[in-house]
Amino acid sequence: MVKRSSEDSRLARLSEVALRLPEATRKIYGSHAQFLVCNRTLAYFLDNHHGDGVVAVTCKVLPGDNKALAEAQPGRFYLPAYLASKGWVALRLDIGKVDWKEVRDLLLGSYAQIAPNRLAVKLKRLDLP
Repeated sequence: MVKRSSEDSRLARLSEVALRLPEATRKIYGSHAQFLVCNRTLAYFLDNHHGDGVVAVTCKVLPGDNKALAEAQPGRFYLPAYLASKGWVALRLDIGKVDWKEVRDLLLGSYAQIAPNRLAVKLKRLDLP
């Protein structure tokens, strides 16, 4: 993956991790990005979505975990519009120091739920940053 000079450094780092997942792809939509596996979305990078001024990554989590994370750490996690009811959570990347291990873990968890089993089993063999 070649980083465009104008690409947000947080998107570049997120892409670095996400695109190491088996058969993962990325689509860019202006300042946003969608990460997919087998044409199913595993994460979104949102930058000022609907003018909210927030930069975040959204991922699918286990049932109930999205609400628990948002309630426990409301300054970092929130329930994304349209997706929260489907078990997604958003982690802000625009406040404080980003814990990239945490971002990686969210991506891995989302991938494990979204990817076909033949790909999800490969996660154990990956060496991700």
